Amino acid sequence: MKIAVLAGDGIGPEITAQALRVLQALGSDGLRIETEAAPVGGAGYDASGDPLPEATLKLCEQSDAILFGAVGGPRYDTLPRPQRPEQGLLRLRKHFDLFANLRPAIVYPELAHASSLKNEVVAGLDLLILRELTSDIYFGQPRGVRVNEQGEREGFDTMRYTEGEIRRIAHSAFQAARKRSRKVCSVDKANVLETTQFWRDVVTEVHKEYADVELTHMYVDNAAMQLVRNPRQFDVIVTGNMFGDILSDEASMLTGSIGMLPSASLNARNFGMYEPIHGSAPDIAGKNLANPLATILSLAMLLRYSLDQEAAAARIEAAVRKVLAQGFRTADIAEPGKQTVGTVAMGDAVLAAL
Repeated sequence: MKIAVLAGDGIGPEITAQALRVLQALGSDGLRIETEAAPVGGAGYDASGDPLPEATLKLCEQSDAILFGAVGGPRYDTLPRPQRPEQGLLRLRKHFDLFANLRPAIVYPELAHASSLKNEVVAGLDLLILRELTSDIYFGQPRGVRVNEQGEREGFDTMRYTEGEIRRIAHSAFQAARKRSRKVCSVDKANVLETTQFWRDVVTEVHKEYADVELTHMYVDNAAMQLVRNPRQFDVIVTGNMFGDILSDEASMLTGSIGMLPSASLNARNFGMYEPIHGSAPDIAGKNLANPLATILSLAMLLRYSLDQEAAAARIEAAVRKVLAQGFRTADIAEPGKQTVGTVAMGDAVLAAL
């Protein structure tokens, strides 16, 4: 098995280095995985004038998964848009057809204080949102701005889904639920939008292949409310691109810290790109301050979903829970006035817990 390591910019190299230390420790227990690094984002531009160099793309094509750090920084903001660091990330998503975006939202008991909701509402939360990533209103045609028959300007976008696009994200949701609590809630707006009534119909058809998984449906406005009212009722939420964009950000804030959240973007072959949802944080880059736990948890997702190494993934997640229980905190998750550790020390703690 082979992982392409694209550390990127800012704090990306620092946090990725800690995840690789964890992977190396698992290798001492018999897990044989090869890694190879390549530049992407601003680092790719610096190396070859392209945020996704040809050699980097070729490495990814020859690998089983991608571990991604972060891209971007102020010194690249004046570049032409095709050369900006973020374009490397978008091109990877498109090239590999990474249609299924998986975002877990987990509230660790030791960090429940950081949530904006009451402890009794979020304590014990373990939620996974699957967002369809390559279609819907963000990509549908026609779109644009025009002058209508009344001579008034109007903007328009097209919400569009094919049956195949819905089927594949539904399969991903039901398969993910089988590794969790076997409950899927499909979120739509079927009472108003024809496209999402079609979404509901297709998801219901796919569910016939997963009789061991419970399926419910919920309108998106109610889902947004329920995420705040009673988020623990959910196990896996599957929804379209636009609704998923909004709901996954809402769910991320239930945890109280963006520095703890991993993510995965998968295609139909379970090839995936795994990355923390936070940015490159150039203001703290190189200062040994960044929280590496989201990247380490992204590695756990990589092992689970692309390499089918459930035991190794569970070990990493257990180690992260242990270091939090032991009181280790980087600055982003520390209570005011409490002692903090740096990036490397947090990595050391995870290794010790392993």
